Amino acid sequence: TEQAVAVAGGIIGGILLFVLIGITAYLLWKKFCCLLSYEKLTSPVTTTNANAIFQDQSTSEIQVKSTSVTQEVPDCCPQKQQSDQLQSATTNTPNHQGTVMGIRERKGACFLFHEAGAYVVGTINPELYKFPEDKSETDFPEGNIGRLWFAIEYEQESERLLVSLIKARKLQPPADSCSPFVKIYLLPDERSYLQSKTKRKTLNPQFDESFVFQVSSKMLLQRTLKFLVYHVDKQKKHHLLGQVIFPLKNETLTDDNKLVIWRDLEKENLEPPSDYGDIQFSLSYNEYLSRLTVVVLRARGLKLREESHAASVYVKVSLMNHNKFIKSKKTAAVLGSPNPVYNETFSFKAYQTELDTASLSLSVLQSITGEKTHLVGHVVVGPFMYTRGKELEHWNEMISKPKELVKRWHALCLSM
Repeated sequence: TEQAVAVAGGIIGGILLFVLIGITAYLLWKKFCCLLSYEKLTSPVTTTNANAIFQDQSTSEIQVKSTSVTQEVPDCCPQKQQSDQLQSATTNTPNHQGTVMGIRERKGACFLFHEAGAYVVGTINPELYKFPEDKSETDFPEGNIGRLWFAIEYEQESERLLVSLIKARKLQPPADSCSPFVKIYLLPDERSYLQSKTKRKTLNPQFDESFVFQVSSKMLLQRTLKFLVYHVDKQKKHHLLGQVIFPLKNETLTDDNKLVIWRDLEKENLEPPSDYGDIQFSLSYNEYLSRLTVVVLRARGLKLREESHAASVYVKVSLMNHNKFIKSKKTAAVLGSPNPVYNETFSFKAYQTELDTASLSLSVLQSITGEKTHLVGHVVVGPFMYTRGKELEHWNEMISKPKELVKRWHALCLSM
């Protein structure tokens, strides 16, 4: 019996050993199969410099440069969002700073790119959050005599024009010290004005004052704001430092639209007007575009037949070649003022080879309801073939300073 028990124990132990070896072999086989079917990323995803990802940005399409990532990178954006972003990228929509923004997909990953470089989605490009620097108080052109800031707003219901005088900078007084103040006119009415307080001993006065003009909405666009900046000396004498002329016809004035504006001061023409009045305009010529530009600024001292709201004054600008009419354009009419302000720009096609035979005629005309148009005066500027004196000098200066607006006053005459 003892021999039978020993044999049975040996058999059972052998069976258990066989089962253990089988289980161990199965687990090793399963682990080996898992290693064959599972791939592990060999290196982490790294972001590289924008220049290593994108090159040749001057071409129409940014080319993607290969990187060190050897495996497929999982998607970082939902599929629908990627497709929407890719579609928006093809439109090259500019952002608020003028740079082109878009999304491009590369091997399942989403990249944000713009003109300065490329970034993985989720990072912040600080260049996108820079605001343009206000240079209005730092950039002053050569010969500048001062700059004035003001704001305007129009109340439709009460028909009031609100003018806020803000500040002035870099005033050029005749003496070392300066005590400035400002007179504000609403042209064509030059008999009444509003005046600011005098700021003592400063070249950069801060006014922060508000003024109100009563004017109907129908007449608003016919009016012009005029600012005269004065200096008061120790003897209480007033010295004009400069002026700003601001027509309202080109502005959109509403209750919720307050315009803050700055303008450089310009010297007033202190010479007495000529017999028939004077006109101020600028000339410029662009030889690459073959374009002759005329900016009709203002007129003064006009001898009008009738000074009333029924009488309107406008300027007709005509391009001539060999005294042959080519083309003409007109300014808007200004009602009943001997000192109208226009600030209107006209361009004419004129080839450089034609400048020796071309000329410009500016005629100031008065139109009265029910009557024939009346010529107030005219002036011709052009080459030596047609003009002399200031008119010839103005034309030659325009040619010698391409793309630059050359501004001058000219006396009107009646002889054609």
